[in-house]
Amino acid sequence: MTVTAQTTTSVGLKGQPIAHLTELWKIYAKPGSDVAVEALRGVDLVVQPGEYMAITGPSGSGKSTLMNIIGCLDRPSKGRYLLGGQDVSLLDDNALSEIRGRRLGFVFQSFNLIAQLTVLENVEVPLFYLGIHRHERHRRAMRMIDMVELTDRSHHRPPELSGGEQQRVAIARALVNEPLLILADEPTGNLDTKTGQMILGIFDRMNAQGRTIILVTHEREVAQHCKRTIALRDGLIVSDAPQPH
Repeated sequence: MTVTAQTTTSVGLKGQPIAHLTELWKIYAKPGSDVAVEALRGVDLVVQPGEYMAITGPSGSGKSTLMNIIGCLDRPSKGRYLLGGQDVSLLDDNALSEIRGRRLGFVFQSFNLIAQLTVLENVEVPLFYLGIHRHERHRRAMRMIDMVELTDRSHHRPPELSGGEQQRVAIARALVNEPLLILADEPTGNLDTKTGQMILGIFDRMNAQGRTIILVTHEREVAQHCKRTIALRDGLIVSDAPQPH
């Protein structure tokens, strides 16, 4: 599979980090008690344009919490988070939703496609919420569908597709708004080994074209595709190392 779409995601930042987290804490109140759970404890992290990063760690280490904050699905209890130079730490829900729609792309383990919509319509969804005109939505969505080689499936619905095809649709949808950053949460978790390797190959080629990607995974084989691995434990970064390639 050849990924040929032009990317502008890392252009124009002039060396400025894509994401910069400083002394980031996330503290949850345990339901039904006065106990506070420190999911993240003073995390510092810089993500540069074009990085290909894995966030790893055991269950309860804080990796999902960290991804949710980087993805503007949640906000920190303390600390600062700059996304593309913009401080998003204290934005309200509406502002965070706007940021997600314009600057981020998400790929999930469970695909999160809308079963009643066609492949084309699923990929168009982010552009619909951005108010893009129908003809332009169609053009941009078809360009992404062509990129993941599903042109002949564009009018099929998710239940008619294999797991690998559904994940390719999810990747096309994540790319259609030309995001600054792509976040993938266990993107091969529901796929067999061969199909998972194909999906990782797409991420590899996307990164080779300059896209900035963060994968959250508990699988060492998945993390080895990335160029940098962040390991979390008990809400702290315990290692930050390049992957040998």
